[in-house]
Amino acid sequence: MTQDASAGRLKRIDEFTLMELESVRLMLRGDSVIDWHRLHLEDIAEARAFLETQEFRPDEPADRARLESIKNEAIAYLRRHFEFPIPSPVARASVEEMLMLASGKGHRQLCACTILKAMHIIHHLDGRELLFSIPMADQDVFHLVEEKIYRVIGGMLAAGFPITEFVGGRKNKDSLYTKLLSKADTTAAAIYDKLRFRIVTRSTDDILPVLLYLSERLLPFNYVVPGESINTIFHFRSFCESQPHLRAMIKDFQTGIDNELTLSDNSFSDDSYRVIHFVVDLPVRLPAEIMELAPPAAWALGPIIFVLCEFQLIDRETEAANELGDASHAKYKERQKKAVIRRLKLGTRSLREPPKPARRGK
Repeated sequence: MTQDASAGRLKRIDEFTLMELESVRLMLRGDSVIDWHRLHLEDIAEARAFLETQEFRPDEPADRARLESIKNEAIAYLRRHFEFPIPSPVARASVEEMLMLASGKGHRQLCACTILKAMHIIHHLDGRELLFSIPMADQDVFHLVEEKIYRVIGGMLAAGFPITEFVGGRKNKDSLYTKLLSKADTTAAAIYDKLRFRIVTRSTDDILPVLLYLSERLLPFNYVVPGESINTIFHFRSFCESQPHLRAMIKDFQTGIDNELTLSDNSFSDDSYRVIHFVVDLPVRLPAEIMELAPPAAWALGPIIFVLCEFQLIDRETEAANELGDASHAKYKERQKKAVIRRLKLGTRSLREPPKPARRGK
């Protein structure tokens, strides 16, 4: 785990494992875990911790049954549509054992990875269906999310982690109106930051350890929304090559490792703006009293829903630099409002100005 239980410390960069480095890389790039072909978990304890981050409780009979149900549905799907050959020992393995097989070698490793990818999709879809089945208003769902996030980050602050500022909140209605009016896609589903959280670290060196800690305790890296990450701080390959411990891992990266920043295609952001930004579909476990109010058909979906949240990480010095000149938030809002009023008055004619080159991100 990232934090030593007695010392309450972050993991140092020279303690990162390959699995941890790749998970952080995925969050910075906004890639999909479906494109991975192996895991690098070291033991069953790590596998159980990974499940617990997804809000599963492996020792509870109902959760164990739910995990088995997802696994069996994934296997049935693969056999039904692809005639995928799955050895009996793999099919009989517990989910923790499946995670360990996916960290090994050979045909069983390939089978385990394939099953886990199907499980990931099935569980995610079921969680989304559950969210729309429960009798809860968005504001009540958001409260559950905030409770979870404040509990974890509040513990980090109390333990003296290198965080100088933490701000969380819900986007107000006027901001939502302005954002949709400024986007080419004016559907409400395109809004990913109704809930947004911002963490400022003491220094740039603290960002990746804090990000890793969050990924293991709060924000599972496998639920980061692909294509919605912005990283304008770390040239990742150069950073790894500058650290002897990380340099040795570059050859084992399964998705390759480049030196590109993950930029924003938001035309209102200034090119000098620097930040780590990503969107995660956060798993949240519903209290028993809420599940009791759900329709019977929803009970088979388990107790875990997913809620989209935006996170930003930045160091104190970079944040101060961002607030100077055209990169400031005030200038950003000014450019956005001008574009909205121009669009409201002129319609599509206001969109005919040469756009900035397309860049990855939000």
